[in-house]
Amino acid sequence: MDDLYTLGVDVGSTATKAVILKNGKDIVSTAVIGVGAGTSGPKRVMEEVFKDTDLTSDDMGFIMATGYGRKTFELADYQMSELTCHAKGAYFLFPSVKTIIDIGGQDSKALSIGDNGILDNFVMNDKCAAGTGKFLDVIADRLEVDLEDLEKLDAQADQAVEISSTCTVFAESEVISQLSKGTNKPNIVKGIHHAIASRVGALAKRVGIKDDVVFTGGVALNDGMKRALEENIGHEIKTSEYSQVVGALGAALLAYQKLENTKKREMAMNANK
Repeated sequence: MDDLYTLGVDVGSTATKAVILKNGKDIVSTAVIGVGAGTSGPKRVMEEVFKDTDLTSDDMGFIMATGYGRKTFELADYQMSELTCHAKGAYFLFPSVKTIIDIGGQDSKALSIGDNGILDNFVMNDKCAAGTGKFLDVIADRLEVDLEDLEKLDAQADQAVEISSTCTVFAESEVISQLSKGTNKPNIVKGIHHAIASRVGALAKRVGIKDDVVFTGGVALNDGMKRALEENIGHEIKTSEYSQVVGALGAALLAYQKLENTKKREMAMNANK
């Protein structure tokens, strides 16, 4: 039997991710481009995900789009909610998952997962940048450090500076005030991580936290943020090297299900002829 390939593309607000899956179980390739909907991100992620493979888009049996900009991705055979895709992708990586905490570029959400990776409930914050990846972008710019350096700075901190505001604009003002006082950057970063953890942790508590807890989204690659969240919710949190592409992975898995169902229907129709 020939191998079946599916592609999941997650067109987010600030990044575009893609995953190629073989036979519904083997991750062949992943790609992340740091710009999302309304940009060159979708086109570039398609180039990137195929770059080190012998495959092309014509080899994909089914292409599933998800994320903020899923309806603008013209190559998709189907579109699916990012919530459903995150649940599917996280369950694939961690079959014992019961709670998902996702911090995206412009929103954060907590998902309650039932048996077989089915989404039971969710709570989302999409009204304010505080508690999102964009918040960290703003703070990194203000501190004049790379976003990737926040994790390292957090590890160097000896205490967390209190950042009391839940608004990005006011929190940025607090950071400026701390810098003017001579507060070191590691302690400020740790304070920011704790401020975000407080906001996102409240979402998770509203949906009901059960082990195992899985952290997804690009921010999940930041160990400082992971530690702050663990402290806030009082639960161990699991992450993966694929945390940033969980939505795209879920889309590729659901694409495989669609492909399988189509083939089964075709076989049944042929058998009845």
